[in-house]
Amino acid sequence: MKEQTVSGVRQLCMMAMMSAVMCVIAPLSIPIGSVPISAATLVIYLSVYLLGTKMGTVSCAVYLMLGFAGLPVFSNYTGGAAKLLGPTGGYLAGYIFLALVCGLFMEKSSYKMIWCIIGMIAGTAVLYVFGTVWFVIMMKCDIGYAVSACVTPFIIGDLAKIIFSELAGREIRKRLKIAGLI
Repeated sequence: MKEQTVSGVRQLCMMAMMSAVMCVIAPLSIPIGSVPISAATLVIYLSVYLLGTKMGTVSCAVYLMLGFAGLPVFSNYTGGAAKLLGPTGGYLAGYIFLALVCGLFMEKSSYKMIWCIIGMIAGTAVLYVFGTVWFVIMMKCDIGYAVSACVTPFIIGDLAKIIFSELAGREIRKRLKIAGLI
């Protein structure tokens, strides 16, 4: 029983830590138009890589709830319901789907490199679709404009984050296993 409690506390601490990392890193963004460049996706990739689907998704959900409650954890140090319900809110809500898709690919493949990369790409594609559809609805614009403003500028950067996450995540995960933390 005591070992289960320690394991549960360890899991809660790891989820809280990744939520905190996201809260610190995500506001540091580069405004380039309607949707800013953010490192939030990088933290999500790493959270799922290190914690697994369930805990990585929960840490992402905690981040979103903190932002919804008004803490300035979203891009450019913003927060609140208006941000989540605004034109770019679909990308924020899409973080949950990003984490789920990435995590499922990673866990089902036993963290094989190529499948982790494919999972991150697939999760990012789902994020793009979810966020872009929301953007089109909220801004009453056509899909071509939304894709050119909200997807195209981010593809290269997201691919770089995916490659970094694969390399760093693999090494960090290995060290956490050695330390007995996962």
